[in-house]
Amino acid sequence: MKLSSDFAGLELKEYHTDVTWRRTMNYAAAVNDNNPLYFDDEREDGIVAPPMFTVAVTWPICERIWEYIQADTFPRALLVNLVHYTEHLTFHRIMRPGDRLTVRGRISAILPHRAGTLMIVRLAGVDETGAPVFTEHLGGLLRGVQCDGEANVAEPLPVIPASPANAAPFWEKSVFVDPLAPFIYDGCTNIFFPIHTSVAFARGVGLPDIILQGTATLAYAVRDLTNYEADGNPLLLRSVAGCFTGMVLPGTQLQVALVGRTSDDCGTDLFFVVRNAQGDKVVSDGYARIQQN
Repeated sequence: MKLSSDFAGLELKEYHTDVTWRRTMNYAAAVNDNNPLYFDDEREDGIVAPPMFTVAVTWPICERIWEYIQADTFPRALLVNLVHYTEHLTFHRIMRPGDRLTVRGRISAILPHRAGTLMIVRLAGVDETGAPVFTEHLGGLLRGVQCDGEANVAEPLPVIPASPANAAPFWEKSVFVDPLAPFIYDGCTNIFFPIHTSVAFARGVGLPDIILQGTATLAYAVRDLTNYEADGNPLLLRSVAGCFTGMVLPGTQLQVALVGRTSDDCGTDLFFVVRNAQGDKVVSDGYARIQQN
């Protein structure tokens, strides 16, 4: 099985969606984030969407990516091997209920990887005025698929600063993953894939049991970073990124740890890791940026 790197640069079909209070509140509830900015609709400025709600906005594209790829020659059958491997989100402004968004996509890069081929897709959301709202770079690993050709980077990719070396974490937070967490996240976000809700399907593909969604794991970390490093203000979060490198079983504990922090005149770079109950990294190379303007 091969994927030509010549497909880097390919544009995707546009997607249109509305942001509603029910969708944003449900996302926050799905990850037990009771920040009043997500729920108190009596606030003078109204409620806002959790930053990680972005992945729920773009999921309909990811779920049926073959329908958005505008090239008859693209080997769509290979996409059954696609696994969510990396995530990078840039927040140009916070989303709010009432936003009407257009999402435009492009295959930013196709790269060889030791496990197959890494395809990075950029999904950019803009509002009705054309102003940018978010940019997502999603890395999908095509396991067992050979990259046909040299690495092809069609446009600049996000650059994450190097994490400083620290002797010990600045803080650690233990998070219990309720046995129902994957089902609640599935139902509240409409992010659906059966390895998270069907024991039979999960075991049929070689997993020990159903596993927690990677974006849910990342959302727990973003919740804690917002609370501990941004005084609970999600409007200060400018970007978040991580690499999904392990499994989380429901009914176990997660450990979110801030392992690095560097500041400049404009804001602060945060470096974090999430480990499962066995101590394995399930979110590696975690990064977030907070700033006042």
